[in-house]
Amino acid sequence: MRFDGKVVIVTGAGSGIGRASAQRFAADGAQVVAADINVEQGQYTVDAILEAGGKASFVRVDVSSYESVQALVQGTVSAYGRLDVMFNNAGIGNAPFSVLDLPVEEYHRTVEVNQHGIFYGIKSAAQAMKESGGVIVNTASIYAYIADRRQLPYHASKGAVVAMTRAAALELAPYNIRVVAIAPGLIDTNIVAGWKENPKVWQQIERAQMRQKAGTPQEVANVVTFLASSEASFLNGQVYFVDDGAAAFKR
Repeated sequence: MRFDGKVVIVTGAGSGIGRASAQRFAADGAQVVAADINVEQGQYTVDAILEAGGKASFVRVDVSSYESVQALVQGTVSAYGRLDVMFNNAGIGNAPFSVLDLPVEEYHRTVEVNQHGIFYGIKSAAQAMKESGGVIVNTASIYAYIADRRQLPYHASKGAVVAMTRAAALELAPYNIRVVAIAPGLIDTNIVAGWKENPKVWQQIERAQMRQKAGTPQEVANVVTFLASSEASFLNGQVYFVDDGAAAFKR
């Protein structure tokens, strides 16, 4: 299996892309550390992995806190002796406001999780990987490239993830650390739960996609695990769209 003997941290592992990726890493042989701010949901992911015969443990983390992320990484290395893959996936959506009405607090709340949390993950993981190398995968979004109304904090934070991925890849290459990112499009996760409350609205959103459907967390997890594997050993510093072509035609 691709990740036999490897140790992988997945943040935001309590649901959606994080849960699917944690399960896929475990199915491929990894020792998974599933990290989330939601203890119940994070432990559910771990229980599902254990029931399937995989290896996993749960750690509560608040990615908006550097100390919390640093403790997550240091605790993982202390428990398992190494860190091979860091999937910085935890993120939130912002409450929809126009720029004119956007509360400053809402902007900071979104950026603290989506942007600062990724930076804390990169920095902490790189410190743990600098002697032996590794892979850091970050979750960006197609919203780093295309605009939508009432989403400025989300756009800003995900655009920063793209820039940080490229900068970190350049600086960490001498340590044999690869840094890549994914840019998901419309994926059926909790972050779009509000849209799904109205079936007609959700149908319209799905019909606007190239093949008129949302992606699944498992489809994203397939890409994440590939990028983290040795099969992708010459991929570095790039962002990979997982959007069924949405960014190619949406303007």
